[in-house]
Amino acid sequence: MPQKFWQGAGNKGIEGMASYSVNALTDDCYQGTTVLINKLNINNQGDLDAVESAIVPAKAALWEENPLMVSFDFAHYCAIHKYLFEDLYEWAGKIRTVDISKKGTPFCPAVQIESTAQAVFSRLQAQNYLRGLNKTAFTNELVDPYERTNELHPFREGNGRMQRVFLSQLTHCAGYELDFTCIDSDDLMIATIQSAGGVDDFLKELFTEMIQD
Repeated sequence: MPQKFWQGAGNKGIEGMASYSVNALTDDCYQGTTVLINKLNINNQGDLDAVESAIVPAKAALWEENPLMVSFDFAHYCAIHKYLFEDLYEWAGKIRTVDISKKGTPFCPAVQIESTAQAVFSRLQAQNYLRGLNKTAFTNELVDPYERTNELHPFREGNGRMQRVFLSQLTHCAGYELDFTCIDSDDLMIATIQSAGGVDDFLKELFTEMIQD
């Protein structure tokens, strides 16, 4: 599977830790900081970002080369997160216990994550994982699991990076490829915020550019 997403992987994408708001800013963080407690005991955000930028893209490339799951359910989703972040965080692959938001947009409340995830991934299963669709139909349909999993945001950190691995694998199994590097990340941020408000025209335009035969 192509590893296009991970070109220029030093960019954390649309979900950097520093831009999150949480219900208790120091939950799971080193005392007096907003740096998440990690296995390497790094308590400086810049240093932690640098280590993540080295480890996570390499793990993502390995997953894309040899995926360990193909069920495309919530267990699969969590397994990707665990694989990408298990070298850094004890809670890799485990759903968050705090409520978080970004730029004024709240994500799924922690207490509703499991039930909401069941609905999201059951819908994907009912759609036969978007297989057998022409490119236009596939593009339009892929926007929905992107929006739903973005709203879900089930993990304390790393949601955007693992979401891209999951969607890239889903796209590959449906006979297409998903290239996040061909669009501007700021445009994706804007489109994602717009879609959270119910307007997804711009997001569909971007996915039309990203999806390739």
